Amino acid sequence: MKLKTTKQTTGHKLSVAGILITMGVVYGDIGTSPLYVMKSIVEGNGGLVNISRDFIIGSISLVFWTLMLMTTIKYVMIALRADNNGEGGIFALYTLIRKQAKWLVIPAIIGGATLLADGMLTPAVTVTTAIEGLKGLPINGNVLINNQDQVILLTVSILSVLFFIQKFGTDLIGKSFGPIMLTWFTFIGGIGLVNLMGDLTMLKALNPYYAIELLFSPENKVGILILGSVFLATTGAEALYSDMGHVGRLNIYGSWPYIALCLVLNYFGQGVWLLQHKDIAAYQHISDFNPFFEVMPAQLKVPAILLATIAAIIASQALISGSYTLVSEAIKLRLLPRIKVDYPAKLKGQLYISIVNWILWAVCLMVVFYFKNSAHMEAAYGLAITITMLMTTILLFHYLGRREKKWVLAYLVLIFFGTIEVIFFISSAAKFMHGGYVTVLIAAFILSIMFVWYRSNTIKESNTFKASTVSLLAYKQQLHDLRDDTALAMYTTNLVYLSKPQNKPYEKNMVKKNILYSILDKRPKRAQVYWFVAVNVTDEPYTAEYTADTLGTDYIVNVQLYLGFKMEQKVNIFIRQIIQEMIHRGELPAQPQRYTTIPNRNVGDFSFVIMQEDLSPATQIRAMDKGIVQMRLWLEKFTDTPASWFGLDYSDVFVERIPLVLGRQKSVSKYHLKRRE
Repeated sequence: MKLKTTKQTTGHKLSVAGILITMGVVYGDIGTSPLYVMKSIVEGNGGLVNISRDFIIGSISLVFWTLMLMTTIKYVMIALRADNNGEGGIFALYTLIRKQAKWLVIPAIIGGATLLADGMLTPAVTVTTAIEGLKGLPINGNVLINNQDQVILLTVSILSVLFFIQKFGTDLIGKSFGPIMLTWFTFIGGIGLVNLMGDLTMLKALNPYYAIELLFSPENKVGILILGSVFLATTGAEALYSDMGHVGRLNIYGSWPYIALCLVLNYFGQGVWLLQHKDIAAYQHISDFNPFFEVMPAQLKVPAILLATIAAIIASQALISGSYTLVSEAIKLRLLPRIKVDYPAKLKGQLYISIVNWILWAVCLMVVFYFKNSAHMEAAYGLAITITMLMTTILLFHYLGRREKKWVLAYLVLIFFGTIEVIFFISSAAKFMHGGYVTVLIAAFILSIMFVWYRSNTIKESNTFKASTVSLLAYKQQLHDLRDDTALAMYTTNLVYLSKPQNKPYEKNMVKKNILYSILDKRPKRAQVYWFVAVNVTDEPYTAEYTADTLGTDYIVNVQLYLGFKMEQKVNIFIRQIIQEMIHRGELPAQPQRYTTIPNRNVGDFSFVIMQEDLSPATQIRAMDKGIVQMRLWLEKFTDTPASWFGLDYSDVFVERIPLVLGRQKSVSKYHLKRRE
């Protein structure tokens, strides 16, 4: 049976409005790459004084073919087809194939951790690069920013305001993102075209020969390491895939050709400018040299910098929102601890996770203060995302082969893109000592939490005694007698316990023995209806279904909720809907209330009991596994409470502490006591 939800369809149709929204949501990261890609390439080779015509053409060729191969072919043409009911991203891809092999969780959590880590640098890099364009630039005869300290101050201020407004929702300003980004892409494409017309020989860069030649050319002073800078042109491709669920595949298909054209024109335009000005001494000694801003006519520089700053803010907003979504999916898939998720806006996909927001803010500010300028940030940027892309390729291989049965395509993807990404990773690995260790450490921290959470779930499931679960059928009579025992005061009308999923045939109607102990032994709890509710997270994003088994009674209800990995798990709301439907169908008797403010109310009160586990001294498992479980229990102290997570904040909730016994229990010595005479 289906549950009523406010979910909107993921079937986004191709439309002008959809394309406009796509420009504002999807392309922020990749759309601001021209701000720093050529700057990083030129700086990496020793500056303008050390580049030649062949170097420039080869560099532009590398950027062009990286965009075409990685973004257009791998992500737009192949990865976007690997969607889960319209949802994309590494976790959505993982849900499609996780039943194929348990080990696939490894590339999923590695990719998720590195994607989150590298995304923490993006707001700092893009905003700092944009603001640096103002340094030394006269505005109405006055230089407003003339040193890097002022750049840092303004960057920190912009980022702080951006993170502060997250808790209020960004749907209002978000409506303007599409038109602004359309203006941005049209502007950078137009500027690039004007410059390209000055020297059409730059079109030679369309030939991949020049890209390959540069990798082995003596004029390329860093060799294969140049790819670490070239790779920055495609770092936004993974975000493009992750954001598919917000806009739909068709709108990405409809908008990408224009976006790609504008990006290519801008890169080629920067290349032409470099060809024309590489030998001018005045330019060779400019500090903080950035060809993106240098190609602008003098009268357009200030508007260009302002537009670049706004585009950088939009790109940052997209990555912040993407981080919320990524964390939310990981929580639902039991890869991260439960932390409080708010929904400040009515728009689908608009999330706010306070702890994630402020961690991102703190890391972004730390990056700005630590690296101080965009050149140092670029040297550290991109290392982690190469790992994410490689993990996505591994998952794509299994999706195309095992699920789609397209083994030829699967091996082509694995060999071709896997090889390219390994080369990119090797070239980016040099960034480790230049600041890349920052993202590696962040990724390692996130990965360790994911590993502890996932592994502890596995340990608990594999080491819990079968004797710790019992069949509800064996306790039907006792629950019936308890309900009718008028010698006991009525504890509540509807007593709800959160139970375990019953996914296997032999688990049907099985619940933890501790639950029955709580009802019958600890303190007999008399109720009109006993509810045993389990939440099953499905591989589809927006499933909202349930089964309800009364075991042939009108006082026991065994409910299995099936909720998609993007759904809120608001048990309180769903249970009230279920009981209304069951009363309407005659499966449960009405529960009329004598005292109520609601006319004709036929549903009684609810009490929820949550079992809180503490690791028992009787546990006997491997020391490493025990340490992982203890780490998980420690992490739970900092996470959202079950009451809050399941929407029970304003309900009648009781928490009972129970021992968590894993593995074979230690034998307890029995002592015979003698009565003292």
